[in-house]
Amino acid sequence: MSFGPPNDPYGQPQNPQQGQPGYGYPQQGQPGYGQQAPQGVPPQGYGQPQHPGYPQQPGYPQQPGYPQQGYGYPQQPGYGGEPPYANWGQRFGGLVVDMLVFAVPYALVIIGKDTPALMAVGAAALVGLAIWQLVQEGRTGQTVGKKALGIRLVREIDGRPMGVGMAFVRRLAHFLDSLACYLGWLWPAWDAKRQTFADKVCSSIVIRTN
Repeated sequence: MSFGPPNDPYGQPQNPQQGQPGYGYPQQGQPGYGQQAPQGVPPQGYGQPQHPGYPQQPGYPQQPGYPQQGYGYPQQPGYGGEPPYANWGQRFGGLVVDMLVFAVPYALVIIGKDTPALMAVGAAALVGLAIWQLVQEGRTGQTVGKKALGIRLVREIDGRPMGVGMAFVRRLAHFLDSLACYLGWLWPAWDAKRQTFADKVCSSIVIRTN
């Protein structure tokens, strides 16, 4: 057995021009490592989608049906960088108007102590009015009193109405405002965001609408 040429597989290297294409040797007609494609022809795979069926779109535009919305409270013209918080006087005035609205059916309940029918009408009116006020506050952010004073209850994060469920939770949370000599009801007078304790717990704010 001879180990010399031409049978010696280790005797002489293969000619890159004549050997089989392998690692490090580009095939004929294809640009290899370190070579540039002909002028005017983009490199292989350049600008082509990586996955068939998903065409590449410049800038990754947003899918239809999902409008772009930023986070945080939507600013209103004329109020700078913060929401137009309602002051303590406006909030107190709205509460007084709401109490006056409930005064009529409550009076029917008091007067109708000796008249069951009149008392029942007054009680039904109280319950119906309370539910209606709650629904309006949850869906639009305004009760009769808030609408009269030009203020609105909204979520702090995005300025949208709280919804009926959270509006009800906020009313339950008002018991915090009555603790410590009703300090929570007075808190909006000096708070930076004009919030009561219930507002802080429920992440709500009251803003001006005009």
